[in-house]
Amino acid sequence: MGKSLRTITDAERRARLGVRHCLAPSARAATVAAAADAVVALHATDAATVFLSARARLTDPDITAMEGEFYEDLAVVRLLSMRNTLFAVSRELAPYVDASTARTIAAKERSTLLKHFEEDGQGLDAAWLARAEADTLAELDARGPLTGTQLSSSVEALRRKITVFPGKKYETVQGVATRVLRVLAAEGRIRRDRPRGGWTSSQFRWTHSEPWPGLLPVAEARAELARRWLWAYGPATEADLKWWTGWTLTEARKALAAVGAEEVLLDGGATAVVAPGDDGPVPAPEPWVALLPALDPSGMGWADRDFHLDPGHRAALFDRAGNIGPSVWWNGEVVGGWAQRSDGEIVWRLLSDLGSEAAARIGAEAARLGAWLGGARVTPRFRTPLERELVA
Repeated sequence: MGKSLRTITDAERRARLGVRHCLAPSARAATVAAAADAVVALHATDAATVFLSARARLTDPDITAMEGEFYEDLAVVRLLSMRNTLFAVSRELAPYVDASTARTIAAKERSTLLKHFEEDGQGLDAAWLARAEADTLAELDARGPLTGTQLSSSVEALRRKITVFPGKKYETVQGVATRVLRVLAAEGRIRRDRPRGGWTSSQFRWTHSEPWPGLLPVAEARAELARRWLWAYGPATEADLKWWTGWTLTEARKALAAVGAEEVLLDGGATAVVAPGDDGPVPAPEPWVALLPALDPSGMGWADRDFHLDPGHRAALFDRAGNIGPSVWWNGEVVGGWAQRSDGEIVWRLLSDLGSEAAARIGAEAARLGAWLGGARVTPRFRTPLERELVA
């Protein structure tokens, strides 16, 4: 007779989230790299997100120290990877993310750009692209770090324009600079350096870098990424891993099999998987509150979020593309949203009645976040209905 499957309740899943995502005060991390490892990767599409996500998980969220990890120590690096999205991961994990996901995406980026060249009909081809890339890298070696605008002004090839999707109703003329830099960055040949302005700025300077060695077999890299994801997000389903990585369902299943994922039951009787030996109880942490930014990994780690998000709250907190906006969390549940007004005030709204104690704790955390932001102003790239209402 086979082993009976243990049921991991929604309450236990929320306890795991608070502890393993470093959101409960007693579980917070000491470095950005450790905070990133706790959730596998921090979303980096929006420049401010990585700092706000790290701030919620750090014992001492000092901006200068955080910037040092990104731009001096290179303890945390940005990779175009899962779901063709920019993520920040620890330097230790980066080779696995590169081999499992980023290399494939980089190859598609190069192929897509060359297809645009062919459709444009100006005679640009792989040889032209190679020369443009060489000129760009030479300019960075001579004068870098430089922004994309600075590179375009000094590298003639980057000032070329092409017609994208010619003959289609969405035909448009675009400069090649952004696309060439995107390919170089996807391949790890350039990396983002300190932006112009403060930490909220997306006007990054670029510097020449070396690609990851590429020695890891893809299957091994996918298995390691799946193992880390299971520890951070398990129990979860094959569909969750497929969605989070952007892999095919077959690739997700192979990676889970390679790490020996074990089955458990969820509330309601559905089957999910955990890391080997990880079906035991996780004690609930102390009460905790968090104000997490748009695209924070705790809100984007699963395709099915019903254990921590009331489906009735989705319309207010998500945009049409499925991106979560700034969210308020109470003991592992999304209970509302927040925003920053133009004068710097942090405003928030609960979508559930939690009582006076929770409201007081959330208010105190909003005040701490406002003090930490100081003069910085944060507007999410992906706006949600509730965030727009709060700043109106």
